[in-house]
Amino acid sequence: MAKKDSAGEVDPAAGAKLFGQRCATCHTVEKGAPHKACLSLSLFLSPKAIHLSIYFGRRTGQAAGYNYTEANVKKGITWSEETLMEYLIDPKKYIPGTKMAFAGLKKEKERANIVAYLKNSTM
Repeated sequence: MAKKDSAGEVDPAAGAKLFGQRCATCHTVEKGAPHKACLSLSLFLSPKAIHLSIYFGRRTGQAAGYNYTEANVKKGITWSEETLMEYLIDPKKYIPGTKMAFAGLKKEKERANIVAYLKNSTM
């Protein structure tokens, strides 16, 4: 049964579809997968993008093998449903100095669905 939050009923399947459309170019949830190379919005090849296989409960800037910005390392939060929901609104506002080239998801329902998908896929 799907969980409910302030966005209504959460749909991990819709989150999987949205993840595929908006996130999968740079991110994967496959356990043990290498970090992916990703094109940033500036069309320059950016450093590898982080895989999300052990996302929840991890502090920002701590995944081995990824070259984080100082801002990301120093943010000092632990990823949870709540922090990810806030981050996905506007990553560059949440972590000024991040190299993540993603404008964010303004619709709470979309964020909730992606978070539900990530939680189901990575825990």
